[in-house]
Amino acid sequence: MNWYKSRFSDPQLGVLFLSLFALFFVIYFFGGILTPLFVALVLSYLLDLPVTHLMRLKINRGVATLIVMSAFISIMIFMFIAVVPTAIKQGISLLHDLPTMFNQAQVYVLTLPNQYPDLIDAQTLTSLISSLRNYVLESGGFLLSHSVASLLNLAALIIYAILVPLMMVFMLKDKNKLIKQVVRFLPFHRKLIIQVSSEMNTQIMNYIRGKVIEIIIVGLSTYLVFLFLDLRYSVLLAVLVGFSVLIPYIGAVAVTVPVIIVALFQWGLTSDFAYLMLAYGIVQALDGNLVVPILFAGAVNLHPVMIIIAVLIFGGLWGFWGVFFAIPLASLVKAILNAFPEGKVHSV
Repeated sequence: MNWYKSRFSDPQLGVLFLSLFALFFVIYFFGGILTPLFVALVLSYLLDLPVTHLMRLKINRGVATLIVMSAFISIMIFMFIAVVPTAIKQGISLLHDLPTMFNQAQVYVLTLPNQYPDLIDAQTLTSLISSLRNYVLESGGFLLSHSVASLLNLAALIIYAILVPLMMVFMLKDKNKLIKQVVRFLPFHRKLIIQVSSEMNTQIMNYIRGKVIEIIIVGLSTYLVFLFLDLRYSVLLAVLVGFSVLIPYIGAVAVTVPVIIVALFQWGLTSDFAYLMLAYGIVQALDGNLVVPILFAGAVNLHPVMIIIAVLIFGGLWGFWGVFFAIPLASLVKAILNAFPEGKVHSV
């Protein structure tokens, strides 16, 4: 009872947990409906920094918002015109080539029992190949049905493409007014809320900004390597490698598998394959030992086990956005624990 009173009797703590529970409830149960709002909030949060820098140059906030949003929309249009169609085209081409790749791999694998009769059983290997073929066919049917369902949501996507930038303009232009309106609905005892939010603000900004820069650096560097070595599906694979940095530790390992498979079927175990793996390994090493320490110095101070657990939990709850915000959310949990009252040690 003394332990409970020393830690939970503070009304500030009750208000903090009630606010967090309400936020979790809204995101978990209404996240699908409010997705455009959350996307607009995240992007506005990212673009608020350049708007603030422009305001320091004596530029009106409305004009600064117009400049930043124009640059942002121009970059997005360029990405959707230059990168997205190419990646989709290469993805379709890869799907068409998968049966040929699978057949070539099957022919090679079936020769292994003759080469190593004491280690590999031909019947077991044939059964394994048959199971793998059925799995690939089922996965292909799922991907096709999922693609058709995505095309049916094209109208909603177009609406979101109009609504999100519109909301971003108002959020950036009327930031102070909107914050005042939100603060009005917060409880009176909000000292811990302010403390936790202040501690998280810098970390979240540094993390999101660093991740966006890391995606661009890793994706562009990988594309240049793939393009120079003339690897097939270079744009598609570079996009996958770029976004793999969103999943710490696991993403780099997972995305390396398709890179190795495509390179093997294009060149086999040749010098070109070795050069590609060497260059790709250098990019990954530079990312882990140079880019990440520079971008995230002091931004996140979490144990790797905690980061992996956060990715699993929040990714399972909210999918892509849960993975993207796994580390900031883990930092939020840590900030809450730091704000937790220490209490006094009572003798038994």
